[in-house]
Amino acid sequence: MRSIGLKVLKNKLSEYVRIAAAGEIVLVTDRDRVVAELGPPQAGRSAFLSDTLLAEAVREGWVTPPTLTTRGPPSAQPVMTVRELLKDLASDRADE
Repeated sequence: MRSIGLKVLKNKLSEYVRIAAAGEIVLVTDRDRVVAELGPPQAGRSAFLSDTLLAEAVREGWVTPPTLTTRGPPSAQPVMTVRELLKDLASDRADE
């Protein structure tokens, strides 16, 4: 375990992040008072930020995960025919 002052940490942040990523805990001090800890990610935490943020949003109730069904993918029913699509496109272009 190491301790580092805030000012030195600011100047050598990359070095101390590498130390923490290797598994060592770095105590951050401000005027000889510990204000933060820099350490490796918790076991089981995803290496990707998006996964971590999504998991946190689910835990806090901001996002509800989809319910799993065994039906498979939805059917690929066309929304409209090609003729209707081209007619709609021509109509939109005429409006401009």
